[in-house]
Order: sequence, then structure tokens, then C-alpha cells
Amino acid sequence: MDLNRPIAPDPYSGLPAVPSFTLTSDDVADGVEMPAAHTADGGSRSPGLRWHGFPAGTRSFVVSCFDPDAPTPAGFWHWTVVDLPAGTTSLPGGAGAPDAADLPAPAFATRNDGGTTGYTGAAPPQGDHPHRYVFAVHALDVESLDLTPDATPTAVAFNALFHTLARATLTPTFRR
Repeated sequence: MDLNRPIAPDPYSGLPAVPSFTLTSDDVADGVEMPAAHTADGGSRSPGLRWHGFPAGTRSFVVSCFDPDAPTPAGFWHWTVVDLPAGTTSLPGGAGAPDAADLPAPAFATRNDGGTTGYTGAAPPQGDHPHRYVFAVHALDVESLDLTPDATPTAVAFNALFHTLARATLTPTFRR
């Protein structure tokens, strides 16, 4: 199924510009097809992520994974982690598990757009063009966004916008 849609722009290009820092992974890479383990077909295991070079004034982080190419007007949020302490510089593979056991306190995950808590793997429509999965780490100027696990990923993104000091992204792709 080719939905004959234009490719959406970088989802952060329309927001106020902020400095960037470095986000890396041994599991996924920019512009490279995502391994099956991180897809809905292969187990929905979140990739391990590491980051460095964020501003000295960082007080917490938000981590997210967003598919701007999903066939909806609003894309599809695959993962959102809120209130990661400023000393956190990595998440191990599998940290997006529904029980959030690998997240350092007081961090928590919200529901993804599939309605479950934690990470849900890439699952573009069969035959559609390759989708981009934007893993982002947002360095924030507050220790907490004062949200709860019931917050939607969009509400987290909206609240984080006003506190973002810098952002790092890593964008693998996937096609069925």
C-alpha cells in the first residue's frame, strides 16, 4: 500500500531552534533500517541510547520516539519518558519495557499512541514508504515537568517545549 503522501518534515523544524548535543546507540543509526528487535514484528524492544554534550544547566531529560510519517495528521508517538534525572546519560536496551524497571527514579513512561505504556516498536503499514523513527533526548531546565503517567505524549512534548535547553536526535528508518 503506497499511501502517496509527501514525506513530513523534521518534526522539530517548526519549533524554536535550540542547540544540539550528541545521541548515539549501538542498536540503531541515522538513516539506517531499524533492526527487527525494535519493531512490532520483532519484539518491540527499545534500543539502548547514550548521550553527551548537553548544557551544564540541564536539570532533567525527556526521551521520546516519534514517527512523523505515520498516516495520521499527528504522526505516531512510540515512546515517551519523562523526568529522567540530570545525571542520566544513557538508557539500556529494553528500558522501554511496560514495567519501566530500568528507568531511574523518578522517571516514568507515558502511554504511547498504541495505548500501552512504554515503547512500542515500529509498525508502518505494509508496503508504505520507509518511515522515520525520531529518537530524541531533550535537555530541560527543570527537574520535573510536573506531569503524571496519564499525560499524553503530545502534552509532554508541549510542556517540554518551554523548558528545552538543547535536543539530540537519532533517526533510523523502517519499512514493511
